[in-house]
Amino acid sequence: MTQLYEQYKKLGISEEVYRFGEEILASLSARFTRIDQNAEYNQLKVIRAMQAANVSEACLLGTTGYGYNDLGRDTLEKVYAAVFETQDALVRPQITCGTHALALALMSNLRPGDELLSPVGKPYDTLEEVIGIRPSGGSLAEYGVTYRQVDLLPDGGFDYEGIRTALGERTKMVTIQRSKGYQTRPTLSVQRIGELIAFVKQIKPDVLVMVDNCYGEFVETAEPSQVGADMVVGSLIKNPGGGLAPIGGYIAGKKECVENAACRLTSPGLAKEVGASLGVLPAFYQGLFLAPTVTASALKGAIFAANIYEKLGFSVVPDGQESRHDIIQAVTFGSPEGVIAFCEGIQAAAPVDSFVKPEPWDMPGYDSKVIMAAGAFVSGSSIELSADGPIAPPYAVYFQGGLTFPHAKLGILKSLQNLTDQGICRI
Repeated sequence: MTQLYEQYKKLGISEEVYRFGEEILASLSARFTRIDQNAEYNQLKVIRAMQAANVSEACLLGTTGYGYNDLGRDTLEKVYAAVFETQDALVRPQITCGTHALALALMSNLRPGDELLSPVGKPYDTLEEVIGIRPSGGSLAEYGVTYRQVDLLPDGGFDYEGIRTALGERTKMVTIQRSKGYQTRPTLSVQRIGELIAFVKQIKPDVLVMVDNCYGEFVETAEPSQVGADMVVGSLIKNPGGGLAPIGGYIAGKKECVENAACRLTSPGLAKEVGASLGVLPAFYQGLFLAPTVTASALKGAIFAANIYEKLGFSVVPDGQESRHDIIQAVTFGSPEGVIAFCEGIQAAAPVDSFVKPEPWDMPGYDSKVIMAAGAFVSGSSIELSADGPIAPPYAVYFQGGLTFPHAKLGILKSLQNLTDQGICRI
């Protein structure tokens, strides 16, 4: 065997698993080339935005205290607005996670008596308490904001007639979740999101449209803000942080929407003027600079995983040949043991906490036990190699991340090794 395999062998990969992986990988060369071309396009887009904003060494210094006149923070927000082609952006370490960013966008732009509509079915689990689908203190429901949803059709298409009926006088905002969350529905492409936004705004031109962009940034050469979204929202410990951002979230969109969010994050009258950057700006800037190529590595890992597990007869979404619109790969095992074994394999491939065995637990914001594998440099960073899933039917695991493709490849092979060792699947 090759010198390369000797390294895999030392990491616990059998010759059988290694050879199977190499056979799959050989068929993906042309597809990986196209991903690299997308990454190159997006890399140039980010560099252009940084140059246009006159990013300088002084932008990396940061502030403490109130954060007045923070050059780096304010310039970074100009860069994000340019990258997403929006009027303004809010990019802050004070936004703790993706759910917080989404809650901030919703709560700052909705008022008592307004209605929020999801035309793409149930939102991600952690948003259920934000909205009030599951009762929780401080939810939108407690403030008199109502919620309505229209499920996708069985084939994953939009129920246009249902959406037309649901759009009412009180509908102030439409929320579109780009990624699948803990569902096995297709992720929405930027083109499909644009078609849905055009339909909604044709019926009600003044309605606000927010897109949950988590896991989707830089996967395509365009973003939902370029096809009519009034706000795009995401987490910096996912794609746009490039694996370096230690915390943070962003809201990019119309100036009024962003200003409302800033007033909610800090205080009316203070808005974007305060909020110290606390030494994180170098990671925010460099993470964004790296994000297109890091996202490309994660995409390659997802495609590799899809082809591996599809070949073994498991249901995968997206399948091995479909176009990609986020970095998440769902694999349905049909049993808790399959989900747990997969996650154990991913954890065993980690550079941090590889010796730990993940276990299902009652994670805040979820209505069933969830298992998460994430031996990451940044806790909970899902642009780093990670996998998670609810211990509930249909027992699907959601794999994402990989700052480099070699690490993603190792993680997938370790997951397969663990499943074969436990007799859950056979090559």
